Amino acid sequence: MMFLRALLAFLLLPGFAAVLAPPLIASFDPSRGQLWMPGLALLFAGAVVLLWCVRDFYVSGKGTLAPWDPPKNLVVVGLYRFVRNPMYVGVLLLVAGWSVTLSSPVLIIYTVILAAAFHVRVVSWEEPWLASEFGEAWKEYSSDVSRWLPRMRPRKK
Repeated sequence: MMFLRALLAFLLLPGFAAVLAPPLIASFDPSRGQLWMPGLALLFAGAVVLLWCVRDFYVSGKGTLAPWDPPKNLVVVGLYRFVRNPMYVGVLLLVAGWSVTLSSPVLIIYTVILAAAFHVRVVSWEEPWLASEFGEAWKEYSSDVSRWLPRMRPRKK
């Protein structure tokens, strides 16, 4: 049952924002250029990061990425040892990959808007919830690992 909830959350949230919406938005971009294949590397990197994080939420966190079904445990494994929000980074990499691949200036704007929205969400809702839910463990983790800029070496705790 949890697998179905995790799959549904994945399809509804990053699936829409990073997989379905960008090509749709680009289709209405009058200044869109030719396909540029190097963008596929960003798409691939974003997909790997996103899927890795979803797996960690499911396996280590015992929950999903959805706000209505959050992890039961603080997720501090995998890419979370380098940066606190790798899932958002993965989504932004995916959208940036679409921007480059589809040569769409409008998608670049969409990427910037998403990044700003993610930051506001993290600071105003997620971090206060994590602090109240996980207390001292969150305080220690958040003091060791940056919100957006990855560490050079993984956190060992």
